[in-house]
Amino acid sequence: MDYVWPLKETNFTRLCSTKSILTVNGGFPGPTIQVHKGETIYVNVRNQGLYGVTIHWHGVKQPRNPWSDGPENITQCPIQAGSNFTYEVVFSSEEGTLWWHAHSDWTRATVHGAMVVLPAAGTTYPFATPYAQQTIILASWFKADVMEVINSALATGADPNTSDAFTINGQPGDLYSCSKASTYRLLVDYGKTYMLRIINAIMNEEQFFAIANHNLTVVTQDASYIKPITTPYIMITPGQTMDVLVTTNQPRSHYYMASTAYNDGDVPYHNGTTTAILQYRGNYSTPSTTPLPNLPIHNDTTAADNFTARVKSLASKAHPISVPTNITTRIYMTVSINERICANASCAGPNNNAIAASLNNISFETPSIDVLQAYYRGINGVFQGNFPSNPPLFYNFTGEVVNSTKYPTFGTKVKFLKYGEGVEIIFQGTNLVAPENHPMHLHGFSFYLVGTGYGNFNKTTSPKTYNLVDPPEANTIGVPKNGWATIRFVADNPGVWFMHCHLERHASWGMDTVFIVRNGNTKESKLRPPPAHMPPCSKS
Repeated sequence: MDYVWPLKETNFTRLCSTKSILTVNGGFPGPTIQVHKGETIYVNVRNQGLYGVTIHWHGVKQPRNPWSDGPENITQCPIQAGSNFTYEVVFSSEEGTLWWHAHSDWTRATVHGAMVVLPAAGTTYPFATPYAQQTIILASWFKADVMEVINSALATGADPNTSDAFTINGQPGDLYSCSKASTYRLLVDYGKTYMLRIINAIMNEEQFFAIANHNLTVVTQDASYIKPITTPYIMITPGQTMDVLVTTNQPRSHYYMASTAYNDGDVPYHNGTTTAILQYRGNYSTPSTTPLPNLPIHNDTTAADNFTARVKSLASKAHPISVPTNITTRIYMTVSINERICANASCAGPNNNAIAASLNNISFETPSIDVLQAYYRGINGVFQGNFPSNPPLFYNFTGEVVNSTKYPTFGTKVKFLKYGEGVEIIFQGTNLVAPENHPMHLHGFSFYLVGTGYGNFNKTTSPKTYNLVDPPEANTIGVPKNGWATIRFVADNPGVWFMHCHLERHASWGMDTVFIVRNGNTKESKLRPPPAHMPPCSKS
């Protein structure tokens, strides 16, 4: 299947004002890709915009093919304005909902869309086939130019301005000004089961989502089947996707679906509520008031934890899992907000410094030549292969604040992994500057979330709580505020793979690193050669 995508500036009116945004095919959100499990597609991106852009296929493992993974200056340089590049998107074991988005600066705010991966031909869902399905994309809307928002923040060292609205399928909904006429409506028949393919494409906020008077049954997360969970609400982080079954068994009427932020840190966030309308077909009087769902309050950590703790892999005969137990590389990785010292206290962040972020106290600096090209061609000076397996100092990470770790080192440090080895990463949240939940995303893999907890990870007692039977398989997981999360995966995908927090401001501040999985001994375990054309590296 071949797609041609023009990237172009398009005028949109939201919240009483009109602005130009970068879009694919003039749409916000962009087009939906639909494939069957195991297929390969080609997407020719023609950049008719104003600056360089890349596209990432979030959750697609791209076996041996990081050349088409997309993160800017990690696996490719940007597609410059006036040029084009064809991505080869190789689907393998994924089944469910994923999404694509720009992966350069903050362009993904408007350049994103859904990917629907249907079961392979001759197979079906591990539940009754729904009557119909619909993608539900949660996104952010900024009145200002998004590039100016982040560029200004990076220049001053301050927190970027929060968005002005959340949207459902491109529309803010009834509770925002000048938005009621265009609120998204999902028309449904009584007595049917619908699949909602929910994507959190929001820039900087995790979300609660619910539908008034209707239960949700979650059946997949990150294109992996889970044991069905029936719940009045979900908590979904930026980057995550969930497939949810909804049975239309209420009196024929209008019901709000709504989404609002889950924010457990003392940090700025957008506190509005985006709504859409679940509208039953049939003859009835339009209700004078449309009921809103009872969403948890913004800092209800118990509600968030109660939901995520229930997510477990389906782990059936038809959809088996394989949790690594032979771990040969164990990485203990602190996840922190930091400060960068500014000369003459000239910045607008804490203590007149600039806000930074780090993993193991190293704040990632994006190079000007992509890491993949440098690795493949042996170009020196682009990255260092010494990302550490431990933080520089062990202390009470979730309690005291140690000044020596408030100020990170800066660099382009990567971690090499041997092909086929079992890897365990223990993400450790810290109490530095502004602790909060961090949705960590790994490219090129799905992994198993085998354990989480609050406080400091204890190497003796914490592993005793691991779930090695049916842990959720995911590509993005939340590391609890002042807590820890352990993931496991087999390094069986040779190439260069980015890992970062999916809160966009944290990624911009340096909460990122790169894994390079070395080649194995067979052709099938070696990185593919590059395509004939890759975008050249020059300043975007």
